[in-house]
This record gives sequence, structure tokens and C-alpha cells, in this order.
Amino acid sequence: MRRSSVDASIMAADAQKKGQDAKLEETCGSMGDAPKVRLVTKKLLKGHINKVNSVHFSGDSRHCVTGSLDGKLIIWDTWTGNKVQVIPLRSSWVMSVAFAPSGNFVACGGMDNMCTVYDLNNRDNTGAAKIVRELAGYEGFLSSCRFLDDTHIITGSGDMKICHWDLEKGKKTMEFNAHAGDVVTMSLSPGEGEQGHGNVYVTGSVDRTCKIWDIREEKAKQTFFGHESDVNSVIFHPSGQAFATGSEDKTARLFDLRADQQLALYTPPNKTSGFTSCALSKSGRFIMCGSDDHSIHIWDSMKNQHNGTLGGHENRITSICLAGNGMALASCSWDQNVRVWV
Repeated sequence: MRRSSVDASIMAADAQKKGQDAKLEETCGSMGDAPKVRLVTKKLLKGHINKVNSVHFSGDSRHCVTGSLDGKLIIWDTWTGNKVQVIPLRSSWVMSVAFAPSGNFVACGGMDNMCTVYDLNNRDNTGAAKIVRELAGYEGFLSSCRFLDDTHIITGSGDMKICHWDLEKGKKTMEFNAHAGDVVTMSLSPGEGEQGHGNVYVTGSVDRTCKIWDIREEKAKQTFFGHESDVNSVIFHPSGQAFATGSEDKTARLFDLRADQQLALYTPPNKTSGFTSCALSKSGRFIMCGSDDHSIHIWDSMKNQHNGTLGGHENRITSICLAGNGMALASCSWDQNVRVWV
């Protein structure tokens, strides 16, 4: 990062701090305490034979896709615990998976520097879901991808860029330098209509910042500072006015778009492990983070109280995802298993 951009970042961060006149937990001090979250593993999904790196729910809140270093994508029915499809990959180094809101397509990518899109309704001659697009041209690993709809996808990568793709044409509609380090995570804002998202999305990076974007533009709307290490996960608040983060710096945070700054900082009782992933409850009252310590930590986001942990995984939790209806949480781990918490 050049000196001038570092100076500008420091000035912007200072300006955000000066605008803070209260802390969220102080303002919410008169609220009643949130009830203890008592989620249990409803389904233990076994099928992968290597580390599972990513999980994402379909728009139907029932099916999810997982990607593993065993070179497989698995489509699961989380209600029954059954495998719906097993998709063999050309590269086993998968880091990110995405389910289209419609449930018709899944995408994945990783160290192969490519985003591959599969049509779940069409099979090739081996019986596996058909590859419809292989989106190449990245100069770094593919770290994150999210469908806007069945014909458009956004990707973030280790070359610090964000790309927008038209899947029907197989071409980029937009490509731009987004961060001063690897783009590692993204989340679409909630919205109305079939797509289930608005025009806004947020990204997190190893440059320790988060940025707000409009899908129609190449310049960030807002930049948020505060984290002291890689931002590994971002997730939009259900209101669309805030987002939560999980970081390598062993903290989770809540940032507000209207206040243009951090509202709260969440730390676990034993600050020993970084956070790989985060999710927010349907109401936004609870923030959940998957951790290197094999647990999912939960906080009351309003009162900044640690609510408890979900235990069961036997290794690093790599990814968590809340179903769209808010009724289930899926988690995956280096222990090769996927858990559905209800």
C-alpha cells in the first residue's frame, strides 16, 4: 500500500472515530437480556473424506452445498440428512462455494484460479451435474463467489480484484481493483423480489478493511476500519443497514452503514483463536462466529454479552451459514463433517 493511501486510510479511520458519541451496549443497557441460545446438532452430515472448507444454503432454506479438499461438492438435504448430488471437481483445492438463490446452480473455486458453475438440473454422461461455465482469468486464487441470480455472479480473488460475470455470455461485465490485499469474503445485502438481495454488497480483505459496493459501480461507497488482522468473513445484517465481521484478530465486530463506523466489538471469554466465519440470526439479535478453537461462539449483538458456544466439531470450523428462513445453521470443519444446528 502506498504512503499516500495509508495516510488517507488513517485520516478516514480517525474521522469515523470522532463521529462516535455512544457505544451500542450502553445505549441498549436497559434492554432485557436475550435468552440463552440452545441449538443442538439436528443432522450430522457425513460424506466428505477430507477437510470441508465452505458451506452455503440454497434459497429454499433446505438444501446446502459443501466443498471439500477431497475434490467433491456435495448437495445435501438438511431436513433428511441425505446427499442429493455428489459432484466431482477438476481441482480439489476448493475454497469457496455458492448456491444460486433459485437452487438451480452452484459455483465453486479456489487455488485453481477459476470459478466453475454447475447446472444441478442437467447431468453429463457420467451422471454428474453439468459444467455450464468455467470463469478463468484470475491472477490469484478464487476466495469468494455469490450469485446475483441464475445468470450473474460476483467473485473476489487473491489478486485483490472483484469481477462481475454474465454467465450466459461467459464474460466479465466488470473487473476492478477492490482492496490493497486479497479479497477473501463477500455478502449481498438482503432485498426484495426473486433474487432476495439488493444492489449493495460488502467485502472483507486481508488489508484489514471492509468495503461497501453497489453492483452497478466500480468505486466503493464506504470503507470501514478497525480490525487488526485479516477480515475472514462478512455478513449483512437482515435490516440491510449494518454488517458483522469475523477476523483473524480474534474479534467479531458490527459496523453500521448509516453511522459510517463500528458499533460494537465482540470478544470470546478466552481470546485465543481467530474467527473464520460469521452469521447473524434472522432478527439480527445474535451474532455467531466459527472459530479455530473448534467452537461456534454466540453473542447478544445489542448488549455485547457472550451468550455461549456450540461444541461438537473436532477441528477448525471453516464456514458457517444461516438458512434464509433463520431456522437452521450449517457449519463445516476440518474434521470432515458438516453439522446442521436447529
